[in-house]
Amino acid sequence: MTETILANARLVLEDESFAGHVVLRDGLIAEIGGGTTVPRGAVDCEGDCLAPGLIELHTDNLERHISPRPKVDWPHHAAIVAHDAELAGAGISTVFDAIRVGSIMQSGRHSYGKYARSMATEIMGMRRLGALRISHLLHLRAETCSETLIEELDEFGPEDGIGIVSLMDHTPGQRQFSDLTKFAAYVQGKSGLTDAAFRDYCAYLEGLYAQFGAAHEAATVAAAQRYGATLASHDDTTAAQVEASVAHGVRLAEFPTTVEAARACQAAGVAVIMGGPNLIRGGSHSGNVAAAELADLGCLDILSSDYVPASLLSGAVMLGERWDDMARGIATVTAAPARASGMADRGRIAVGLRADLLRFGKVANVPVTRGLWVAGQRVA
Repeated sequence: MTETILANARLVLEDESFAGHVVLRDGLIAEIGGGTTVPRGAVDCEGDCLAPGLIELHTDNLERHISPRPKVDWPHHAAIVAHDAELAGAGISTVFDAIRVGSIMQSGRHSYGKYARSMATEIMGMRRLGALRISHLLHLRAETCSETLIEELDEFGPEDGIGIVSLMDHTPGQRQFSDLTKFAAYVQGKSGLTDAAFRDYCAYLEGLYAQFGAAHEAATVAAAQRYGATLASHDDTTAAQVEASVAHGVRLAEFPTTVEAARACQAAGVAVIMGGPNLIRGGSHSGNVAAAELADLGCLDILSSDYVPASLLSGAVMLGERWDDMARGIATVTAAPARASGMADRGRIAVGLRADLLRFGKVANVPVTRGLWVAGQRVA
């Protein structure tokens, strides 16, 4: 029997916080108590916050490690380990690694190839070998505006343990890039396309969606059901789009782009995810609704770090201070994502749950990870 006592901490439960201690035994939370006493052999948390380990539902961070520079393909096993270590250092104990399915093979310089099946196999292989510090699950980002989505979805099955499947549509002129000038700035800034070449590229994508969009959408919904995965929408903009998402069985709405969509999600019981970078930067880099505005309206349920892992803890603390309720802020990255993704064994400090715990303090007004335990074992 292995036991660790974390004492003299500010325990952040789902709906309250207080001074106390937690006993970890055989990978589970065995006891919770109040007070500041530090028993012999216990870890003195010195008044730091002790929260559940953070849960990340959507991060593109692995892609940055695999391709740290344009046209650079870093050794994948090394990239996975580095990604894992970075997340652990940011206080994340469970991650759904977001992997794109659906590729474009025919458009010359704008093509991007298949990688999902091989990448998923590599991540799960490293997990089986015990090389990873935190829990890694899979999130398939299904790109409906693509050529190969159905065949890529067919490469996965229930045995892969897919946790989330998100319906993504990046056709120009709608959803994330309803404002074509923002899409032009994004694409032309990255690729240096002329105006004429950009128009040709948009026409190509619009043609792809006209040819495959409806079939790809239906196949994605069916695949999520086949895998037993939670279905998510992406970049809903209108109430009509939310209505369609709900009809598909969507339970999560990733990054709705307008107040209208976020309110429609709330009315339908669909959890709204917004990006930590949006919150911390004070707005969306695509010109869409600000996460802070939705927080103030009561339309923000879950935070995702998206492309900056450290933004998950910083954003949750920012929300706690904004709402004057730290328990509520931390719940956006712990209890709420656990509940929305169907994980009943983690996300809260409660007896009998997994001992995934994060100790953090603040230095120069920045939240700092001071310890992370996953299934009772310290990993950072």
